[in-house]
Amino acid sequence: MQVSMASAQGVGVANEDTVHASPTGVVVLDGLSAPKDLPMGCIHGTPWFVRQLGTSLLKLIGDNGVTLREALRAAITEVNDLHRGTCALDKDAVPASTVALIREREGVLDYLVLSDNVLVLDLGDEGVQTVTDKRVEEVAGEEVRAALRGPTGTPEHAARVSALVTVQRRLRNRPGGYWVAATDPAAADEAITGTVDLARVRQAALLTDGASRLVDSFDTLSWEQLLDLLCTEGPAALISRTREAELVDPVGERWPRFKRSDDATAAYVRFGPGGPMGGGPG
Repeated sequence: MQVSMASAQGVGVANEDTVHASPTGVVVLDGLSAPKDLPMGCIHGTPWFVRQLGTSLLKLIGDNGVTLREALRAAITEVNDLHRGTCALDKDAVPASTVALIREREGVLDYLVLSDNVLVLDLGDEGVQTVTDKRVEEVAGEEVRAALRGPTGTPEHAARVSALVTVQRRLRNRPGGYWVAATDPAAADEAITGTVDLARVRQAALLTDGASRLVDSFDTLSWEQLLDLLCTEGPAALISRTREAELVDPVGERWPRFKRSDDATAAYVRFGPGGPMGGGPG
């Protein structure tokens, strides 16, 4: 497994994404933003949460006897233990994160996706397969449509985004809602998981929604073209290309979105012999 990674902050005050890699595993997390005008039950904040969760996950998936769901359950519990004495973990207003991770194990590739991160698998003659959990798009439809109305960066737009987050928090990690990694370990049971023979996989990408938007929001690349860009120029080039597109439409008129530019993180993985492709945040 040869991994290259890049992560870049969007318009927020901190990068709420994180990416971690080992010789056999990759973890990509996208922390859910908390608007400043809404309460937060954790004094540490989302960037702290995703760093702790990512570190714990990478350690736990190193044990091949642990399933990826078991690893996510244990990681959520470990992070809870780090701040249950200082933070109101029984409230809706707690840090949360999407998850995408892969693990190379005994000739197979295990994967797990929770919420709207995207895993892209190049299966050669079988084509490109994507794995993502879109349940978040199936709830709070009226508020989503309102929050997507531009122009971005205005007080009115910010108020509509806050209204959406308020509704989403009530629907988070509940039957009929959607699921993310937060304080309830049972969310791991809702993750999409699978296993693919490693011989079938040529390359893979793990993307936060800020890094997948050239395909699934802007429709300016196909998944095959995105993989080609990652292969030839690397994850930083994908993010740079995304920022260029966002600058063309800064207020979200052509491509409606919640933020002018979101935190963007991409991990690109090639399988087979050879050394590491390069470094990146971890």
